[in-house]
Amino acid sequence: MAKSIIVTLPHTLGPDEAKRRIAERIDLLRNAYVDKIAYSEAVWTEDRADLRVVAFGQTATAQVFVLQETVRVEVQLPWILATLSGSIQNVLTQGAKESLQLGYTPKKG
Repeated sequence: MAKSIIVTLPHTLGPDEAKRRIAERIDLLRNAYVDKIAYSEAVWTEDRADLRVVAFGQTATAQVFVLQETVRVEVQLPWILATLSGSIQNVLTQGAKESLQLGYTPKKG
């Protein structure tokens, strides 16, 4: 059975800066895992990103909503990846928290 993950995090950056940081984090992750992912895309429409990742023959999708004081990430995992949902949620939460911290500087590749 498919599994959904929802992560909501508060921020004090304003929507433009939060969006910039989240977009930067998505690009860093795509580059870091390029050898493990068959296909990935991130399409931004205003303050919403629609993500699609294909790995190991499985497709996961996600939506990122950047709001005035929160960022909400909704991930839909296929059944085969559902057993990893706890680990995936922890990685998403930690990465988003780091990106949204005041004074955060991303690590360069």
